[in-house]
Amino acid sequence: MRLAIASGKGGTGKTTVATNLAWMAARDGCRVAYLDCDVEAPNGRLFLKPEIASSLPIGRLHPRVDETTCTHCGLCGEICQYSAIVCVGEKVLVYSELCHACGGCVLVCRPGAITEVLRESGKLEIGQAGRVQFVQGVLNIGEAMSAPLIRQVKAAAPEADLVIIDSPPGTSCPVIESVRQAGFVLLVTEPTPFGLNDLKLAVEMVRALKLPLGVVINRARVGDNETRKYCRRQGIEILAEIPDDRRVAEAYSRGDLAYEVVPEFRAAMQGLLARIRDGHTVMSQMTGREMGR
Repeated sequence: MRLAIASGKGGTGKTTVATNLAWMAARDGCRVAYLDCDVEAPNGRLFLKPEIASSLPIGRLHPRVDETTCTHCGLCGEICQYSAIVCVGEKVLVYSELCHACGGCVLVCRPGAITEVLRESGKLEIGQAGRVQFVQGVLNIGEAMSAPLIRQVKAAAPEADLVIIDSPPGTSCPVIESVRQAGFVLLVTEPTPFGLNDLKLAVEMVRALKLPLGVVINRARVGDNETRKYCRRQGIEILAEIPDDRRVAEAYSRGDLAYEVVPEFRAAMQGLLARIRDGHTVMSQMTGREMGR
């Protein structure tokens, strides 16, 4: 099962849920892979504390112009939809951080003045955290696009019974790239007006991708009841409610897994994992019946 854990906004406890769920499932004998796709600010490693076995540079192609061959026709700039290459007078400017590596500029360059070279944009790290197989991407500072690195992280997922994808916050392109092709999306929110507003955006995104989803309400004893009312109206199942507990915050501040030190949090995670497994079994049975028709 590929389980993507996402949130409409940052700070809701998404990584707390993802890391503790991965650790607990592995302790129960499940083969677990944890993928940190929040490549601009990966912090799952602070809690899982993996031993990194390999670190690979990741890059993408971008154009390089031979000014001695270039005729400054401007076709490269015309085809580029992102203004990553622009012909200004007798000079061609390349903004490699904006390049999407489509290769269009190479194709339209009649004198063959443009070639593609590899530019490093980040690194892919693979390791082991106890029984959890660990993969993360780390985007270089100043890079504008994280989606290509996120694809590399997902492609590096090892064989596992449960693959947990820790997505970036929000509803932008990096999040869509992270949750795409997941078997189930778990949205972590908090019962506040800001949390509800961003949850609605996240629900719209997941439904546009036609993926099944459920909700976890973190810090459930604060705020109001509007998030629960919204989920009932929308027919969205609330799979777990995690109480607002100072001990969880203290464990987080130390870089400890709350699963290990807060019994109530452990019980909430165990119930969440059981409901996810039950739901996955039902979906698998439904898919099997549809394939048999």
